Amino acid sequence: MSRAHSMEATGEKRAAVTPKISKGLRSLQGAASRPLQQAGEMFQLLLEVVVSAVTKPTGYWGDVREQMFDILKLCWLPMIISTTAFGFGAPGLQGGNIFLLFGMPERLGSFFLMASVREFAPWINAMVVAGVMGTAIAADLGARRIREEFDAMEVLGVDPVRSIILPRVIALTIMTGLMDVVALSFGVFGGLLASWELDANPSAYFGNFWNNATTTDMWCSVVKTALFGVIIGVVCCYKGYRAEGGPIGVGRAVNQAVVVAFAGIWMFNFAFTALMLGLNPDMQVYR
Repeated sequence: MSRAHSMEATGEKRAAVTPKISKGLRSLQGAASRPLQQAGEMFQLLLEVVVSAVTKPTGYWGDVREQMFDILKLCWLPMIISTTAFGFGAPGLQGGNIFLLFGMPERLGSFFLMASVREFAPWINAMVVAGVMGTAIAADLGARRIREEFDAMEVLGVDPVRSIILPRVIALTIMTGLMDVVALSFGVFGGLLASWELDANPSAYFGNFWNNATTTDMWCSVVKTALFGVIIGVVCCYKGYRAEGGPIGVGRAVNQAVVVAFAGIWMFNFAFTALMLGLNPDMQVYR
């Protein structure tokens, strides 16, 4: 009798635990599939922007110019300070000290082709644009969403993607690419300051830089950074456009937009640079 009672109690415990396990598995499955779903929706938004821009390339350039001016006004100074300081500090002094051990600090110029042109100048430029302008765009679109402005626009027959999102994505793409030229210049200038600190010859620094620089390096840097702008624009516009949950939801959307944009930039940067060097193996040889 006691054994039957014990088996009945064990069965009840198992029956109580089973729904909890099923609920946990469903929750885990939802958490795993949600990023993939959002990635697909972001790609769909990108396609809508591209199709709208190509099929009717008029009517939005005034908004694009305004957004470009805002990006330049808000981002140029932080970008210049960041690229110069980073160029002087991490790859400049640290990398220069390694060259100094071998008695050739002038070779720092060739190192900066890899450090500045291929990597940190485009990366810092994108980080500044995402942190300054990307958050502003996500917050603006999120505020419009919770005020139901997008719903009102759709009722009136106005396409929010073309009217609001398209100009911002185009402006971020153009300005992020153009600002990369300035970021490269000040990143190399930061390396020049480091070479002065290490008593290297500035002429030899620039000579080594241009002896190793190639046209492919330059245009790939600009193109890659422009594509960073596409990632920033699509991610931040998507997160703001789909914000929900009131003001707290807007803050959450802004935070997620920056994190996802950063992660997307890092992954794309790895793939783009690996492809570029794989197609041009001679660029990995320093002269």
